[in-house]
Amino acid sequence: MARRPRIELAGTYHLINRGVAQMHIFKEPSDYEYFEELMCFYAKSFGITIHNYCLMDNHYHLLIEIQSPNLSKFMRQVNMNYSIYFNKKYKRVGHLWQGRFKSWYVTDEAYLYTLMCYIEQNPLKANMVKNIEEYPYSSYHYFLNYKEIPECLKNSWITQNYHDDKAAIEAFLTNPVDSTQLQELRRASSLVEAPNIDCKPKEEDLKKLFKNIADIKERNNQILKAIKKGYSQHRIAKVLGISQPAVHGVVKRGSK
Repeated sequence: MARRPRIELAGTYHLINRGVAQMHIFKEPSDYEYFEELMCFYAKSFGITIHNYCLMDNHYHLLIEIQSPNLSKFMRQVNMNYSIYFNKKYKRVGHLWQGRFKSWYVTDEAYLYTLMCYIEQNPLKANMVKNIEEYPYSSYHYFLNYKEIPECLKNSWITQNYHDDKAAIEAFLTNPVDSTQLQELRRASSLVEAPNIDCKPKEEDLKKLFKNIADIKERNNQILKAIKKGYSQHRIAKVLGISQPAVHGVVKRGSK
């Protein structure tokens, strides 16, 4: 039976892929580095934003944002080219990956924030390091060294909101993650019907909402209206030229 095509909606996704039979897919530093090169190259090619990532020895986590239905194409290029490289280098044949990558559509800001912490804390949870900053194959060490950040992370949520504020980044990403909470958020996310990609709210209409606003109070009311219309906090912040945490604060106060 042929595989059913994935329904790919514009938005943010948590992606996981594992080595077949739990085998190690990264054996040397050069393997991790090559995968990072592929990931960044194809992210640029497909216009994809990488928010954060963590490469473990037998699997990886990516948190990415797409604007068009090209998620599977991106993953196919990264996984296929890495498989070719790995099999040639280690003189092996056969599948490298356990199967199709797993993906979860992120529909909630709380889920997004929890995921960013969860992904970066993977090496810590696996007892591979004592501190997150000791692990070299995740986005965390780039966030702490702003001048060295690669092109593919320059539009990430952390970079856009915290820039080179090392203390704020550490405080945010080292916040302990409750695995039970993550599972609950994931279940809630999977139960929410995602919007049709063809019906995605237009940015021109979003800009009209904030045209000629008189004061902060009116701006905040318009932010709440924009949320109800389906606009993400990230897009609202971008149009207004303010930080996403500022928008999140307005939404949080407005929900009380």
